[in-house]
Amino acid sequence: MSRVGKQPVKILSGVKVDLKGTTLKVEGPKGKLAHEIPQGVVVKVVDGALVVDRDETAPNAAALHGLTRTLIHNMVHGVHTGFTKELEIVGVGYRAATKGQSLTMTLGYSHPVEYELPQGIAAKVENNTKVIVSGADKILVGMVAAKIRSFKEPEPYQGKGVRYSDEHIIRKQGKAAGAK
Repeated sequence: MSRVGKQPVKILSGVKVDLKGTTLKVEGPKGKLAHEIPQGVVVKVVDGALVVDRDETAPNAAALHGLTRTLIHNMVHGVHTGFTKELEIVGVGYRAATKGQSLTMTLGYSHPVEYELPQGIAAKVENNTKVIVSGADKILVGMVAAKIRSFKEPEPYQGKGVRYSDEHIIRKQGKAAGAK
């Protein structure tokens, strides 16, 4: 039995859960999310909590038990509180700005990099160099932050580029001039 899977997911105040067939819909102050429950896993609402059980006869039920419970927990937490990822832009002349659902970054290329944010994701820029990506869907927030980072990954010699705020870049020593 999965240690994670057998823990119930508490339904937080202000969150509405709608379970019809194999579709779970969660709605809260930060947004709405839906998830299709995989075959072999059963979700029930018991005493203000979601309980995830598995069907032992299904072939992948053991593998999907804990995963499904974690995805449901992330949905409930996301629509109630939300998720954020912070990115820092390091480099002379590197900066970012938002306009509506568009993020524009100057990253040392001959042209500015424009990125259209997906539905349900918001980005805020502080001090022209700190980008805060937020939303209700944890997976989508992580994917958008990774996409923004991929436009100019941090390089090891001068540390220029886009990095997560908690990321540590291992710096390399450059060439030693005139050393014999």
